[in-house]
Amino acid sequence: MIGKVFDGLRYAKHRNAGRRGEDLAHRFLRRNGFTIVARNYRLAAGGAEADLIAWEGDTLAIVEVKSRESGEHGPPERAINDEKRRHLLRVAREYSRKCGADWRAVRMDVVTVILSDPPEITLFRGALSAQERRAP
Repeated sequence: MIGKVFDGLRYAKHRNAGRRGEDLAHRFLRRNGFTIVARNYRLAAGGAEADLIAWEGDTLAIVEVKSRESGEHGPPERAINDEKRRHLLRVAREYSRKCGADWRAVRMDVVTVILSDPPEITLFRGALSAQERRAP
């Protein structure tokens, strides 16, 4: 029982860090001229989610946010694996169709947040390579 409680507390702390990172990323993007149009957007069929969806001028940005308490275990962006890339691509395809955005104006970005004092926030525009971005 103690192990389950400990795991639950660790999971809750991880979720809180993730939520705080998303809040900071949201404010960071808005301050830098992005218009946020969706948060925690999930596909109707399930299985894929984007943390933030925003417009930067005429470009639709599908944004993954990665947060860490510290940079001690490496940069947060290292946690984005091939499965997450495929999920972002699925969300980008669906959302761009839904809002009528030209596929050439869609970009997948990553925002990393290290929850230090003050937080370190970095935006990686166009985090997916051209090969991964084949037209829908």
